[in-house]
Amino acid sequence: AYLFLGVVPTVLLLILASMLGQILYSQLGAYLLYHDVEDRVAVMSSLASMQASLPVGLDEKAREKILARQAELSVGQEMPKLRVNFEEKPKFFSDMAGSAGHSFSGLIQSGNQLRLVGMRELENSQGKRIVEVSVPFDSELLENVAPDLGPIEITLAQTVEDEAGKNSVLIGTKHYRKLDKILTYKRELLPAESWSDPVVEGFSKLEAVYISPQGEVERAHPVFAFYKARRSQLNHRIFASVGEFSGARVFQIQLLGVVFLVIELAALIIGVVLAKAITKTVSGLYRATQFVREGNFSHRVTVERKDQLGVLGESFNLMTSSISRLIDEQKQLQRLENEISIAREVQDQLFPRGLPKVEGLEIEAICKAARSVSGDYYDFIQLDPTHVAIALGDISGKGISAALLMASLQAALRSQLLTPGSEQLSTAELVGRLNKHLVRNTGEDRFATFLVAVYDMETRKLRYTNAGHLPGFCLSDSKSMHLDVGGMVLGIVEDYPYLEGVVDVPREAVFIAYSDGLVEPENAYGEEFGVSRLEAAAQRVRQADPKRIATALMTAAEEWSGSPEQADDMTVIVAKLK
Repeated sequence: AYLFLGVVPTVLLLILASMLGQILYSQLGAYLLYHDVEDRVAVMSSLASMQASLPVGLDEKAREKILARQAELSVGQEMPKLRVNFEEKPKFFSDMAGSAGHSFSGLIQSGNQLRLVGMRELENSQGKRIVEVSVPFDSELLENVAPDLGPIEITLAQTVEDEAGKNSVLIGTKHYRKLDKILTYKRELLPAESWSDPVVEGFSKLEAVYISPQGEVERAHPVFAFYKARRSQLNHRIFASVGEFSGARVFQIQLLGVVFLVIELAALIIGVVLAKAITKTVSGLYRATQFVREGNFSHRVTVERKDQLGVLGESFNLMTSSISRLIDEQKQLQRLENEISIAREVQDQLFPRGLPKVEGLEIEAICKAARSVSGDYYDFIQLDPTHVAIALGDISGKGISAALLMASLQAALRSQLLTPGSEQLSTAELVGRLNKHLVRNTGEDRFATFLVAVYDMETRKLRYTNAGHLPGFCLSDSKSMHLDVGGMVLGIVEDYPYLEGVVDVPREAVFIAYSDGLVEPENAYGEEFGVSRLEAAAQRVRQADPKRIATALMTAAEEWSGSPEQADDMTVIVAKLK
C-alpha cells in the first residue's frame, strides 16, 4: 500500500515527463531540420533575385562566379554544384509560380532527383526570360543541413494508382510508393554523455513540386526527412544563447530533479512511520492472521479495547471459529464426494462400451441419472452370431453401496452368459442363479428388480424372465406384447422358482424395456405418465431408428412432468428386430 501511495505516482510522473520530453525533443529536431531547409529555399530565392538584377550583357562565367560568391556569403559555405540558367520558354514555370506569379523557390523532384530551385521572371528589351538558380539536393548538400543533428535520411516517393499494390501507402487522398533515399554518410551518432542522454528520433515532412515522367506537375508533393540525434546535442542548441554556461543550466535542472527525488523519499518515509504508528493497534490482528495462514484456527485475539478496533478483534475471533466449523463440514462433504466419485467410476465401467453388431438387430439405450450415481443398470451381451442377451435392472439404494451391488450383479450375469453353451441356458435358470448369488452375498435390505431377454435371430424367438421389473413390451403393426412372466425381485428368497416366457417376434417389431423412472413422472395435477402413454408415444415413432425412438420416449416423459428436476433415474432400451 505504501508503494502504491508514494512510489507509483512518482514513477508514473517521471515516465510521463520522460515521454513528454522525448516528444518535445523530437519536435525540436524536426523543427531544426525543416527550418534549415526553408532557409536554404529562401537563399535560392534571394540568389535568383540577385541574378535577375545583374546587367543583361554579363557572360555566363561571370554570372556563375558572382553566383558562387553570393551563395558563400548567404549560406556560409561553398556550393560547387550551384548553377544558373536562363530560359526563353521555361517549362512548368506557370504551373509552379501560379498564373499571376513572377517567381518560385522551393524543392523540385523529377523522378529520383531532388533539387533546390529559385526562379524569377526577368523582362528586358529582349523580352521575357526566366532566371533559374538550382543546386542538387544530394548527400553532399545533406551533410551540411541541420548540423546540430546526427544522421539524416531523405526519402523520395512517387505517386501511384490506387491499385498499385501493397507496397504503397495512402497519404491524404493519394497513394505513394518509396522511390529512393538520400543519406548522410559522414555523420555519426555521437556517444551518450551520460545515462540520461538517450537517442532522439524524429521526422519532418517537406513539400516539393513533383514533375512526373508524363510532364504533369503536382504541388505539395511529400518528401520525408528522418533524423537521429542525442538529447545532449539538442540541449546545446537550446542553451546556445548562454554559451559556455549551458552546462551549468543543465546541471541546475538535474540538481532540481535530485532534490525532488530526495523530498519524495523523505515524504514516503514519514508517511510509512505515521501509518505504522496509527495502525499499531491492529498488529495483534496481523499476528493472528499468521496463525490462520498456518492452519491454526484455535488462536484467539486478546481484546483489550472497547472501540471499533475491539469490535474488530471480536469479529475476528468469531470468524476463525466459523471457519474451523466450516472446514470440518467441508471435510465431511469431501469424503462424501469422493465416495460418489468412486461409485460413478465403478458404474461407468459397468455399462456396455459398445453396441452388439448383429445383422437384423439395431439397439440403443439411454440412461439419465437423477443424481451423480444412477441406480439403474443395463447390459448387452452377444452370446454367439445369432443370439443376443439384453438385461435391465433397478438396484435398491444409492451411492457406493448401490454401485457395488450393481458390480456384483454384472459380474455374476456375465460369468453365466459368457460360458460356452450359454445361449441354450434357460432365462429362468439364469435369473435363479443370480437370485441365489445376491441372497448369499448381500444384506437383507439389498435387492434388485431385473429383466433379462435372449433373442434368437434365426427362430425369431425372444426368451425372457422378469424378476419384479416393470414389464417390457414388443410393438408390431397388429399388437403389443408385454413381457410379464417371471417372478419376484432378486435378493429376497433364495430358492424362488422363476419362470421363462417365450414370444414369437414379428418382423419389424420394436422391443422396449424401461425403468420406473420413465413412467412415474407426474404432471401438475398429480397424474403419472404411465405405461399406456409410454406405449402410445412409442407407437407414434415406431418406424424411426432406435436412437430416435429412445430420445422421443425420454422427451415425452420430461414434457409430461414439466419439471427441470428428475425424481428418479430414467432408463430406456430400444431394440429394432428386423
